[in-house]
Amino acid sequence: MKTLLKLALFCILLAVAIPASAQLHVGIGINIGPPPPQREEVVVSPPHPGLVWVAGYHRWAPRRHRYVWVPGRWMRPPRPHSVWVAGRWERRNNEWVFYEGRWEPEPPRGR
Repeated sequence: MKTLLKLALFCILLAVAIPASAQLHVGIGINIGPPPPQREEVVVSPPHPGLVWVAGYHRWAPRRHRYVWVPGRWMRPPRPHSVWVAGRWERRNNEWVFYEGRWEPEPPRGR
């Protein structure tokens, strides 16, 4: 019982210690490279003003042991002046690793 109580207390302290804005990136390596992106996605007009098109990508489906296509979608930026940086597959040490897409602040404009 003491061990369970200590574990619960540790989890609570860990949750409080990690800031809410911290991001954890977990990835897996895959030996099979992703297929090329689908050539054309049908992009219709945004359903609401202020939305940004996020292109589709191939995701590894571990239970199926293959890649599946995740279609593109409209998303609302989390903050004004944010830009979407698309996710990408990268080959590292004979494995393929996916880096999730993310929102970043818009870079300053040149003079």
